[in-house]
Amino acid sequence: MSTTEPVVASSSLEFIRTTRDFSPEKQYAIQKKVFERFASVKFDGQKYMNREDFISAIAPGEDYKKIQKVQFAILFRIADSRGKGLISFQDFIIFENLLSKPDAEYEIAFRLFDVEGKGKITVDQFKEILTSNVEPDSIPFNFDCDWLKYYVGWNNHKKHELDYEEFTQLLKGLQAERLRQEFKFYDQEGSGYISPESFKRIILSIAKHKLSDYLIEHLPTLCNISAGKKINYATVVAFHNVVRQTDMVERIVLRAISESSDGRIMKNDFLNTAAKETRFSLFTPLEANIIFHFAGLGNPSGRLSRKDFAQLLDPKWQRKPDQQISDKAQTTKHKGILWGVFHHVYSFTLGSIAGAVGATVVYPIDLVKTRMQNQRSKVVGELLYKNSIDCFRKVIRNEGLLGLYSGLGPQLVGVAPEKAIKLTVNDIVRSKLKNENGFLPLKYEILAGSTAGGCQVIFTNPLEIVKIRLQIQGEMAKKLSPDIQRRSALWIVRNLGILGLYKGASACLLRDIPFSAIYFPAYSHLKSDVFGEGPEKKLSIGELLSAGAIAGMPAAYLTTPADVIKTRLQVEARKGQTAYNGIFDAGRKIFAEEGFKAFFKGGPARVFRSSPQFGTTLMVYELLQRWFPWNATEEKVGKVVSNVTETGDLGGYLKSRNALKILLDLDYKFGVVPKNINVPNVGVKLPS
Repeated sequence: MSTTEPVVASSSLEFIRTTRDFSPEKQYAIQKKVFERFASVKFDGQKYMNREDFISAIAPGEDYKKIQKVQFAILFRIADSRGKGLISFQDFIIFENLLSKPDAEYEIAFRLFDVEGKGKITVDQFKEILTSNVEPDSIPFNFDCDWLKYYVGWNNHKKHELDYEEFTQLLKGLQAERLRQEFKFYDQEGSGYISPESFKRIILSIAKHKLSDYLIEHLPTLCNISAGKKINYATVVAFHNVVRQTDMVERIVLRAISESSDGRIMKNDFLNTAAKETRFSLFTPLEANIIFHFAGLGNPSGRLSRKDFAQLLDPKWQRKPDQQISDKAQTTKHKGILWGVFHHVYSFTLGSIAGAVGATVVYPIDLVKTRMQNQRSKVVGELLYKNSIDCFRKVIRNEGLLGLYSGLGPQLVGVAPEKAIKLTVNDIVRSKLKNENGFLPLKYEILAGSTAGGCQVIFTNPLEIVKIRLQIQGEMAKKLSPDIQRRSALWIVRNLGILGLYKGASACLLRDIPFSAIYFPAYSHLKSDVFGEGPEKKLSIGELLSAGAIAGMPAAYLTTPADVIKTRLQVEARKGQTAYNGIFDAGRKIFAEEGFKAFFKGGPARVFRSSPQFGTTLMVYELLQRWFPWNATEEKVGKVVSNVTETGDLGGYLKSRNALKILLDLDYKFGVVPKNINVPNVGVKLPS
């Protein structure tokens, strides 16, 4: 399959609409920079744009296959209102202002047909401009038809002129009238049927710019949706309606797929979603048949994915003959054992860095949380801390600022494999469980998170025992004896032994499996459903951090009881404190001695620690993946449309495909005429 790219602002009109909140000074600066970049003509100390400069500015990166350069030059004729063949910066600003209007496409068309600039268009002007801007071999349009007479009147001596609103309505209906006339032209026998080849010629004349080359090649196959070898008028009209409603088709397809369990839909799914999305019936059964016929080329199952619909919805979609070979070669190249090892090393490295950053940021909160959870309600002596804030203050007063980072060293050493394995396993399991369309059902998202949480315990349990005991040391020194000997992390590891390092592992599993099962799906859906991440949008640092932090809140608080039990099991009980023998014994004794609230001791501190930690960790992890991509040329699949231009690049600022769309709807060759045909001046002068 070929690569399809996300749609972003594909025209200057769309981009300008997204920048309306810019200050006038900011807008002016952007316009000035664009003009200075492309203007190549200097005259009397001023810079000007010629036609080539102007086209380069409004159509950066255009391949001129679907829309030819001479068609973009139509916009130059509008911008060069004085007919000098050059555009000043002032002309450029005026043109930009025109594009910023919500009905810019219609106003551009109106200005082109309003030869005299009076705000009125006569039927003769309409006929002259339309005729002179299409090739002479096009099927002639019958201007004496009843359809046009309804707009301008029957009496040749009293035909009224069209104002702007009337003209826009006429343009909207013109394509349907052309369709009717061209069908009649090819249906010489009046049978109501035309050949597939004639159908293809009709569609090319009115909609070629909206169709992919692959779809154009397969237009004649439309005869296969019904019995017989010809295509009737109803089918032609239905296909035309589908093309005109492409945006709505895409919207309904994406909504239906999002509600599907496997990312695929059938015709009934499409029609049901269309019925829910619109107040009135929008697509007929015949139109739905046409949509699924062309989207299903190459997939006879009738159950279609986003990639299947791309060949219908994306004008630039291509199926390259050598694509399968190159894909196979790339897959083979990337399947070696050594390659897999390198990939895991890459993931571990990024996860380690991200985990270290996240752990350092919130370590003081983690220390407070641990001491609060270990504080027993019924012990000999007084309670050391009233609450988390009191604990924080006393640690600083008694142990100094560095006391907030007791045990950070082992934490950073251990957090590398811990976070790396969690992030890597989640990514691997998610990628393995996704279907070929990139869709992952919620149950598999939960499974991936649970697996990641379970695997991390191999590293988490030893790490946390050492960390917790180092964190508690300062508290013991203050309470028992200031001269008590402090133990190193290495001493604690030697003293505990292998089995001791995994004390409380079952409680660790009880905490980490549900935590990851909640966290990773919540994080994924916050990014996509709340912040709008998708093929066409990458989240900002703030959005990534917010998604990670918000997802961590319920995951952290709901798993606090398991964390309390784990902490009690892993801390060595002092004289006078209750000893625990396993999860159930600890749970029973904590409830009996301290009540239900004890299970949520340190819960707020745990939220304040886990939420920013995982927010920071996931934000850093995703940024590292962007900055140091594993395979920068890796194909992106599952995206439907492709008309791409990076709006952040000033060279893409004035890409104006949409400004031409009304004119191209009149005829896809509008403006493309042989050199020996005189094109009306329409109030401006084309430079040589």
